[in-house]
Amino acid sequence: MGKISNTISNTLKKTTERIMLSRFVKPYTSAIVTVGGSGSRMQNTDGITKQFMEVCGMPIITRTLLVFQSSPFIDEIVIVSKAEEIELYTEMINEYSLTKVKQIVKGGKTRQDSVLNGFKVISEKADYVCIHDGVRCLITKENISDVMKQAFASGCACAATKVYDTLKMADSSMNIESTPDRNHAYGAQTPQVFKTDIYRACAYTAKKEGFAATDDCMLVENYGFKIKLVDCGRNNLKITTKDDLILAEAIINNRENKGKFAMRIGHGYDVHKLVEGRKLILGGVEIPHEKGLDGHSDADVLIHAIMDSVIGALGLGDIGLHFPDNDKKYKNIDSFVLAKRTAELLKENGYKISNIDATLVMQAPKVRPYIEQMQKNIADVYSVDISCINVKATTEEGLGFTGEKLGISAHSVCLITKL
Repeated sequence: MGKISNTISNTLKKTTERIMLSRFVKPYTSAIVTVGGSGSRMQNTDGITKQFMEVCGMPIITRTLLVFQSSPFIDEIVIVSKAEEIELYTEMINEYSLTKVKQIVKGGKTRQDSVLNGFKVISEKADYVCIHDGVRCLITKENISDVMKQAFASGCACAATKVYDTLKMADSSMNIESTPDRNHAYGAQTPQVFKTDIYRACAYTAKKEGFAATDDCMLVENYGFKIKLVDCGRNNLKITTKDDLILAEAIINNRENKGKFAMRIGHGYDVHKLVEGRKLILGGVEIPHEKGLDGHSDADVLIHAIMDSVIGALGLGDIGLHFPDNDKKYKNIDSFVLAKRTAELLKENGYKISNIDATLVMQAPKVRPYIEQMQKNIADVYSVDISCINVKATTEEGLGFTGEKLGISAHSVCLITKL
């Protein structure tokens, strides 16, 4: 492939030096975030494209865009996506107040074409273009800062990570052909940042000549420009497979918990006596019986124990502290109204239910036919799959107040995890 002439190259380099020497303010930077890939290696079967899959409760692409939104080095963002997903990005921009996103454009046949489509609409005043893979959601503001500063100093910079594995070059039959020296080997990441004039000259020349590059650095390298590598560590991974999702969850939990427990366990207990003239409500299900449970609310002992375990896992006291039995507003109240409040407490504190295991202790009546509905009711109020909820019942062989049919008690253990 032909090279950009030395004259053009020298002119661009001098332009870069002149601008950097004369600037007293930060150069204007446009970020191009590409999200047009098919995600075939993820092998996802539910129809959700890779960038919209969630990591720790948030779509991958949303996490990426929020980091660029918060970076003081980024002035505007252009998203390059599939045409059919543009509306989804528009909704996301509004929901998360992504004010730096100026435009969403349709991608091309190749990644190189897609980036060029984004490049065509960046601001005319852009001094630098910062190109990033949308599924590298573990990028940090510090990473962006380090790469941008290097680009301001040298014209071109690329996020990278040191290669620690021994490298092997293989032939078509998977036989080792050679072992390159790994001491100077780096894996290229994004963002990749270039002086706008440099990228424009290289991108349009490559388009004219039909040169295809696997990343933007390769494109610019091909025409004789030097690119500085900036080691951003191994955490800035590109989410490609389901294994990467697991790693990303672990990395985010480690970053965001800041000494807080990623998992917490709570135990709850409640007891109510059986009396005549009351309905028997367990797990939100009315069960035919000659007696019901006595209490200030509907006395759903199972839900009370579960609520107690959730509040305990959050370290927020107990059910009586939040819903005192001498408060008139809770008189005969549906316990699921109270359970919804504990679900809100979970969200407010950044946790979600991982699983609940609850046990009813009662001699009568038999509740096995109603357990599945109980589990469904509980799963619905905590917005989890029914498989996360387990309810069981046991007797005490005629012993104690439950064995003598004087009352019913319930125990609950719940595991909650950080969102």
